[in-house]
Amino acid sequence: MGKFTKWIAGGLGWAFLGPIGGILGFVLGSMLEQGESKSRSGYSMTTTGGFAMTLLVLVAAVMKADEKILRSELNYVKQYFVKNFGEESAAEAIKMLRDILKQNIPVREVTQQIKSNLDYSSRLQLLHFLYGVANADGSIHKNELNLIQQIATQMGISMKDRDSIQSMFIQSTHWAYKVLGIDSSAGDEEVKKAYRKMANKYHPDKVSYLGEDFQKVANQKFQKVNEAYEAIKKERNLS
Repeated sequence: MGKFTKWIAGGLGWAFLGPIGGILGFVLGSMLEQGESKSRSGYSMTTTGGFAMTLLVLVAAVMKADEKILRSELNYVKQYFVKNFGEESAAEAIKMLRDILKQNIPVREVTQQIKSNLDYSSRLQLLHFLYGVANADGSIHKNELNLIQQIATQMGISMKDRDSIQSMFIQSTHWAYKVLGIDSSAGDEEVKKAYRKMANKYHPDKVSYLGEDFQKVANQKFQKVNEAYEAIKKERNLS
């Protein structure tokens, strides 16, 4: 049994209810037929299983943005999950994702459920995942980008934070400043202050309750903040 199955067997929390629960109906039914059990207690909690399935629902929505699902896209997503969770878990995730892709995904309702039940740091981590998966082939399709931006807004993520995470994957001339959420005209002290703020906001400990695996992936976001700060320090010759 891989990690995804174990996470879901451990419970889905609030994700078992509402539109997300409806989308997952077929997947959960299949798991029950295979003999997996799930804890139905603690609906108010965000569990690792609930976070993982919420991620798959949003990934499916992004993949369907251009109204066609390509084998190459599934392969890119699988590679992304292999890198972060291993072969067995990636195989489980892709199997679940194939079932979710068959469902209608009411994005607005799904994102409202997420906004109402998931803390801000974990919503930022979801957004980081979406950009990472969409960029798995080295570029993000315009339709995918538009939908991810829409998802960010509907989840209640500020434009500054959205642009910060987006700049970790789509690097422009002043990408490092965008990651820190400031303009290139900012003074040195403002740069240092912005770095401390973002380092605290994106610290992996913010999502420690999701478990070691998701916390490890969250560290990628934290490292990108450090990379951006180091780039600015080098540019300005700051100590």
